[in-house]
Amino acid sequence: MKWLTNLFTNKKEVKEPTDPMKKFLIVGLGNPGAEYVNTRHNIGFKILDELARDGETDFTTAKLGSVAEYKIKGRTLILLKPNTFMNLSGKAIKYWLEKEKIPLENLLVITDDLNLPYGTIRIKAKGSDGGHNGLKNTQLLLNTTNYPRFRFGISDEFKKGKQVDYVLGEWDEEEKEQLPERLKTASEAVKSFALSGLANTMSSFNGK
Repeated sequence: MKWLTNLFTNKKEVKEPTDPMKKFLIVGLGNPGAEYVNTRHNIGFKILDELARDGETDFTTAKLGSVAEYKIKGRTLILLKPNTFMNLSGKAIKYWLEKEKIPLENLLVITDDLNLPYGTIRIKAKGSDGGHNGLKNTQLLLNTTNYPRFRFGISDEFKKGKQVDYVLGEWDEEEKEQLPERLKTASEAVKSFALSGLANTMSSFNGK
């Protein structure tokens, strides 16, 4: 049995391969500038600000946007607020995807949505731009509609011909009162996307 003992004694320890830290690009769409901070169109920025507070991290000015890094349970979430203005959002998204070597399935783009009731969350694996200029430019520059997106409902309570004023307008008092809770739920949904995957997140948060 000596040969058997030697076999086990000399056998090199086999280490399980370690998974590389997973990276995600979380993009909140909006317009830069103080005049846009509290507008409905900038809900993407607001949700990223909530995530940054939760992760105790700060945004710094970088190429084509403001960027923060949020580490959570072995994942790295790169939070991006493009400074290209809404209509050119895709330029910043494409640059940071390539710079950080992040696959499309680990991209999540957060936008406002007129077709959903206020505060409602809808996360999808792909889809059309739905008339949203930020998604339209992203689709153009990425040359695909196959990337996850997160729509936050802002409702459509505006008079005919007043859509632009409504989207670029500030929240009313009732919306402001409910916003902190909605932002918290939205940030939990983003974390779920990174930690539990797209399918589980859609099941848990869509319609909330």
